[in-house]
Amino acid sequence: MSQGASPEGDLEPVASTDTGDNWAPTRALGRAVLVAGLLLVAAVLLGRTDLVILAAPLALSVAFALAKRPRTLPGLRLSTVESFPVEGGDLGATVEVENRDVTGYDLTVVQLQHSPWLRLEGGAADAGPSRRGGNRPYVTLVPRGVATAVELAGPAVRWGRHWLGPASAHAVAGDGLLVSRAVVTGALGVKVYPLTDPFKADEAMPRAAGLVGQHRSRRPGEGGELAGVRQFGPGDRLRRVDWRVSLRTERLHVAATLSDRDAEVVVLLDLLADAGRSGGIGGASSVLDRSVRAAAAIAEHYLHRGDRVSVLEYGAQARRLRPASGRRQYLTVLEWLLDAHPSPTAQERGGAQLAAGISAAALVVVLTPLLDARSASMLAGLARSGRFVVAVDTLPSDLTSPPVNTWSDVSYRLWKAERENTMGQLGEHGVPVVAWAGAGSLDAVLRDVSRLAAAPKAVLR
Repeated sequence: MSQGASPEGDLEPVASTDTGDNWAPTRALGRAVLVAGLLLVAAVLLGRTDLVILAAPLALSVAFALAKRPRTLPGLRLSTVESFPVEGGDLGATVEVENRDVTGYDLTVVQLQHSPWLRLEGGAADAGPSRRGGNRPYVTLVPRGVATAVELAGPAVRWGRHWLGPASAHAVAGDGLLVSRAVVTGALGVKVYPLTDPFKADEAMPRAAGLVGQHRSRRPGEGGELAGVRQFGPGDRLRRVDWRVSLRTERLHVAATLSDRDAEVVVLLDLLADAGRSGGIGGASSVLDRSVRAAAAIAEHYLHRGDRVSVLEYGAQARRLRPASGRRQYLTVLEWLLDAHPSPTAQERGGAQLAAGISAAALVVVLTPLLDARSASMLAGLARSGRFVVAVDTLPSDLTSPPVNTWSDVSYRLWKAERENTMGQLGEHGVPVVAWAGAGSLDAVLRDVSRLAAAPKAVLR
């Protein structure tokens, strides 16, 4: 799931003619001029010719070095090999320095700024110690007419939209007496898709609504689930004739089947609150991390089975992704999840408002930490509107309360008790709450919801 860098990301080398301020003297030039000047002044005041002999080689070397002053700045180009890596996958970046001058540079110092979630390291042996955050200098030699590349590689440890660049370069010339002004490139955007948690649901959907799919429906039609044997009728296919029953009854009978249909799954992300600290892939997970990875896993599972999946956001932006199926929809879901972020200042919207845009036959999977009272009200409203709702608890199990005072532990236990009471009340309203645990998390809940959907409805007279 990676793609090469776009043409806009490859910046052309920057080459500029000497305008008088492109190259600045270094401290070495100042010390050389100072020492040579002091020796000459001392030689005149003291009348000593030996001091002139000492100052002459130093002055000549400075003049010879300044005579080889470059006329152009180094060219710099930044590119990336993997523009869309998966969370935990490797990312490559290349900083290319070009010398198009007739004079070679003594050395070039290259620095690349990047997001701390991109752990890029280079292979240069003369580079300084690694520093997180992308401010590590790399030193390379760039002879005249040659382009040298500094290659960096490393994993992208967290999902999201990250920045790579800008890259900067300083060239040193004239035997270390001159240094160029910084040549800076633009920054590149890097999309890191979330790593989908392992998820698999073996239970049937509560209600199948489409025309084709892999879920067994209660309607007769072309499918693979046997529903019984009936007499042959117009439109029945000969390959479905049950010859054993036909010979016994002396009338043609065919095997009746239930149609296979697809279902619509709505993944609703509760972004009203966030908790925990994100440590990237392999580290601690925040509520937002668990919600995004769980949403990607659920969408991948049902889209792979041919269902239609849509994604909604319960937050300030109230974004909505239309239902669709196929791999293209899966990539669209991953792109949509990159812009998910907590929004505690969102206005309260009831479940009835959300249910207006959700099909009555859809299964609504709500990923929520249940940290806000508005979340519980939204879940209850969705259930009252007649939707099949399953709440997935995304609060990390190892989350603890920081010790602020002596009452911190007591207040934390009271809060947990109140939260469990809220979960129990949601269960009474017909909203089961299950903790996210990857594969099989929704099996027991879907089994109960499917039985509830198949149960006969009371008729009011």
